[in-house]
Amino acid sequence: MKFQCDTAAFSLACQNVQRAVSTKTSIPAVEGVFIKALGNELILTGYDLEIGITTSVNANIEEQGSIILNARVLCEILRRIPNSTIKVESDERNLAVIRSGDIKYEIMGISADEYPELPTVKGGFPIVISQNLLKDMVHQTIFAVATTDSKVVYTGIKFELTKGEIKLVAVDGFRMAIRKEKIDYNGDDITFIVPSKTLSEVVKLAVSEEKEDYISLGVGKRHILFETGGYSIISRLLEGEFLNYKAAIPVTASTTVKIDTRKFIDSVERTSLIITDKTKSLVSCVFEDDSVKVHSVTALGTANDRIDAQIEGNKVEIGFNNRYLLDALRACNTDMVRIELNGAVSPILILPPEGDDFIFLVLPVRLKKND
Repeated sequence: MKFQCDTAAFSLACQNVQRAVSTKTSIPAVEGVFIKALGNELILTGYDLEIGITTSVNANIEEQGSIILNARVLCEILRRIPNSTIKVESDERNLAVIRSGDIKYEIMGISADEYPELPTVKGGFPIVISQNLLKDMVHQTIFAVATTDSKVVYTGIKFELTKGEIKLVAVDGFRMAIRKEKIDYNGDDITFIVPSKTLSEVVKLAVSEEKEDYISLGVGKRHILFETGGYSIISRLLEGEFLNYKAAIPVTASTTVKIDTRKFIDSVERTSLIITDKTKSLVSCVFEDDSVKVHSVTALGTANDRIDAQIEGNKVEIGFNNRYLLDALRACNTDMVRIELNGAVSPILILPPEGDDFIFLVLPVRLKKND
């Protein structure tokens, strides 16, 4: 193999595919970037047996071939080369020579034959969605994904596609996030669960500044393929029984609140200043008389605040994990939010002022008498 290419383009591509390279493995090949020189381009792949990222870079190919090079070492070398072009060649012993000006590295690679084969996705109705829309929807749900859960299915986000609509759902046992949007989709009704790690990488790679850029999704029985901005991201899907989330959403509310989103966030943040990892406590909220009183007490002291709100219905005094409440409020993309309550022990719902494009559910924490 022998080629010459732009250093910056090669470096950026290597850094991005490195996101899928395994750092904890007994298989040396998956610690590397698979490089294939073919035609007039380099095809680069990182794959940790769960998620794979592939892209290509324009190059002057003198000899076709392929090799696996340690991802960490290769990325560091490329990052520190100041020259605009780089030359790479390898021999039958898988010794790679990297040259740029007076700089020269000799790096032992691994035979391309040892690289695991990436899965493929065939069939299914093509799904195309605005890049910015999918990024927003993931941002508004990923905070509710379980990070440590014996049920792996909750470490992903559930996608539900019906004619003309897409819905994302995440749940971790303490809170739930639902986001839906109208899209141009006319295929069969389908559901699938994508690991949150995969979606995080898709969002990071979807960096086009063009508003009309799209992400295409190909869904198979066990894998999903995302394509955006010159990158292909293939990932396994999660299997298992997902929560019947619709049954968890209260259908009525004894108290309805409309409140300024930013002011409520600021108030909860202020009263959370005395809450630390060592002084774990909760924030209590009293909804009555067109105001919300926010209060916290820890070993460090107490904090109290009050903000205006529009309230209809019964008085409610309710407690929350401050982080769970803040995560939900920060995910809201409206200036005002509608909060629906059914007493001190039922979940709180946070929604847009009108409609239900997003629904955030947070379980309360029972207040002690002295809270």
